[in-house]
Amino acid sequence: MLHVLSMRFEIRDMMLKVRGARIVFALVGLFAAIAAHAQVLGTWKSYLSYHEPQQIVKGGNRLFVCASNGLYSYNLNDHSIITYDKARQLNDTEVRMIAWNPTTKKLIVVYEDANIDLIDQNDESTNISALYTKALPYAKTVNAISMHEQYAYLALPFGIMKVDMQKNEIAETYMHKLNIATTGVKGDSIYARVEATSTYLIGAALKDNLIDIHNWKIIASVPDGIFPTMNRDWTEYIETVRTLNPDGPKYNNFGFLRFSHGSLYGTDHSHRQGYLVDYEYPATIQQLDGNGEWTIFDEDIKGKFEGTDKPEFWTFVDMSAMDVDPFDPTHVFGGSRTGLFEFRNGKCVAYYHPENSGLKSTFDRNNSYIVIESVMFDGNGNLWILQSMTPNNTLVCLTKEGEWQTPYLPQLLNSGASLASLESLIMDSRGLIWFVNNHFTKGGFFCYDPETGKIVKEVYGFNNQDGTTYGGDNYRVAVIREDMKGNLWIGTSLGLFYIEASDITADEMQVKQVKVPRNDGSDLADYLLDGVNITDIAIDGADRKWVSTMNSGVYLISEDNMEEVHHFTADDSPLLSNTVLSVAVNPQNGEAFFGTDKGLCSYISDATTAVDEMKKDDVYAFPNPVPSGYNGLITVRGLSFDADVKILTIDGRLVAQGRSKGGTFTWNGRDQSGHHVASGVYMIATATSEGKSGVVAKVAVVK
Repeated sequence: MLHVLSMRFEIRDMMLKVRGARIVFALVGLFAAIAAHAQVLGTWKSYLSYHEPQQIVKGGNRLFVCASNGLYSYNLNDHSIITYDKARQLNDTEVRMIAWNPTTKKLIVVYEDANIDLIDQNDESTNISALYTKALPYAKTVNAISMHEQYAYLALPFGIMKVDMQKNEIAETYMHKLNIATTGVKGDSIYARVEATSTYLIGAALKDNLIDIHNWKIIASVPDGIFPTMNRDWTEYIETVRTLNPDGPKYNNFGFLRFSHGSLYGTDHSHRQGYLVDYEYPATIQQLDGNGEWTIFDEDIKGKFEGTDKPEFWTFVDMSAMDVDPFDPTHVFGGSRTGLFEFRNGKCVAYYHPENSGLKSTFDRNNSYIVIESVMFDGNGNLWILQSMTPNNTLVCLTKEGEWQTPYLPQLLNSGASLASLESLIMDSRGLIWFVNNHFTKGGFFCYDPETGKIVKEVYGFNNQDGTTYGGDNYRVAVIREDMKGNLWIGTSLGLFYIEASDITADEMQVKQVKVPRNDGSDLADYLLDGVNITDIAIDGADRKWVSTMNSGVYLISEDNMEEVHHFTADDSPLLSNTVLSVAVNPQNGEAFFGTDKGLCSYISDATTAVDEMKKDDVYAFPNPVPSGYNGLITVRGLSFDADVKILTIDGRLVAQGRSKGGTFTWNGRDQSGHHVASGVYMIATATSEGKSGVVAKVAVVK
C-alpha cells in the first residue's frame, strides 16, 4: 500500500519552492492510493438491503425502486445506480411507498412512520414531518398516493392530506374521520374510496371548500381508471430491476455483529431482546470484507444433508451467533435455533445435531429446536458452544482435533433444563471463559475455568459498592466484555456495571458502577448509564466503550469512563434507529458498526488499534496533501497507544500537540491560538507514552 509518508516525503519531490513567506506547490498526483483507503472522520454510512423489489416508479429517465424498504434509482440512459439512505439524502428509514409527480419532477417518499421526504432532480431532499410529529387519535399509515398537477393526495385512515410538491408543504388536510383507501382526480372533481364495514365512494368538486366535510357526497360510481395503481410501472420494468444489484447485504437483520480477520460478520440474533421468539428469519451469515464487498453465506442447506439429518425435523432459521477460526479466515461456525453449522469459503460443509455430535435438543425435542446462541473459538482453535434449554450439555467444546467435550455444569440448570438464553461467550486475558443469561428469568453472568472444568463464578444478583441491590425478575444481563486493562464490563437491562481486574479472582468479587461527578459544587455523583437498557458493548482501540441500547441509541464512553464522548440517537444523527441490538468496531480504521432493528449503519471514529512499535513506513497522515478549502480533521495513523504527538513547522516551532487515541491522532489544521495554519510542510514528531522517541512524518497543507 502506498503511504504518503513512506514515500520519503522530501521537499524536492513535492517540487516545493520557497520565496519569502510564500510557498508554491506543484504536486505530481494526489496520492490516490491513500485517498482510496482513508475515510473522513465523523462521517456516517448506511449498509442497507435492496434485495427484494416492492415498488417501481418511473420518473424522467430514471426508475425509482423501493426494495426491502430501502430506495435506489436506476438511470435508463447511462445505467448508473444511486442508493439513498439516512446518512446522505434521506431523513428517515423504512420506506413504505413512493410516487412521482411529473409536474414538479419530484419524488415523494413516505415512510412507515408517516414521515415524508420530497426528492428533486438533483437528489436533494426536503423533509415534511408534520404528519409524523402531529399527535393524532388515529393511525397515521398512508394507504395510497395519487397525483394531480403539483399536488400529491395522500389517502389516510382518517381522511386525505394534500401536499404541495412545488412549495414543499402540506396544503390542506380533509378530516373525514373515515379510512380512505385511495383517491383520484378527474376533470373538476376529486374522488375517494372509503373502507368500512362495506366499501363505498365519496366525491367533491375541486372548487369547493374541501376542508368542510359537508361538501363531500356519497356517489354511486367514479370514472374508469380514476384510482391509480401504485405499481403501474411494475410490469414494464420488473425484469430490468431484477437484473440490478445495488451494493448491500441481502437482509437488514443484524442482531449480532463480529469483526474478525479484516471483515465484519453479521447474523440476525432474533433472540437479542431476551425473549425466545421464533422469528423464522433466514439463518444467514453476511460478511462485509475490507474492500466493501458483501458475501452472503450458503442458504441452500437442507438438501445437502437429506437422508442423514432428518430434514423433515428442522429448518434453517434464526442464526444467533458465529465465529471465525483464528488460524483460517475461510473457516466459520454459526449457531442457530436448529443446531450448529460449519462453513468453508461461505459454503456449508457440515451440520451438527444430537445424532452426530455432543449437542442436545431443547427439552429433548427433535432437531427443530437445538438452540445455540453463542459460539467462540479460543486461541488454540477449540470451538466453545453455549446451548440453551437443554437437559444437560450446556457448555460444549468441539476441540481442534474434532472431539466433543461436554462437562456437566449443574449451576446452569433451572427446573430440569439449562438457562433460557445463554450467550456472549468471551475468553478473558486470564484464560477464563465468561458468558451471560440474557433472559428475564434468572438473568446473570458466569465464569468457567477450562483448567478445572468448573463454574467458578455465578452471579444472579449483587450489591454495588454503595450497597444498592440489583437483580430479581425482569432483570437481564445482555453482554460481558473485557477492556484493555483487564476490567470486565457487564451490560444489563438496568445499566452498566464493571469488575476491576484486580478483583476478578477474589472470593468476594465486587460488582461496581462508575460514579461520574456532577461538578456543580454539590460533591454528588451519578452512576454512569444507570437504568439504561444495554444490548451490547464493544471496546475500541483507545480503550473506550461503545454501548448500544434497546431504546436510547448508542453511547461512546471515554477511556477513563468520566466522559460521554458521543450519544447518538435516531433523532439527532443518521443512526437508523434508537433500538441498537449490536455494535462492533473495525480496529484498523475505527469504523464503529451498529446493528439496529432497521438495518446496519456505521460511524467513522477517531480511534484505531495501537501498534507495539511505531515505524516510519507505517506512520502516515491523510488527507495529504491537505487540499485548499478542507476544514475537516487531519488524521495520523500507525501510532502506539497514548503516543505523544507534536505538529511542528519546518524550523521547529510548535503548532499543536496532543495524545493518540489508540493508534490514531487527529489535528484540526489550526495552531494553538485557533487559527488555520498557513500553507507549508509540517513535521509530525511522535514519542511513546513513556517518552521514548518515535518517528517523524510530514504533512503538506495547501491554501
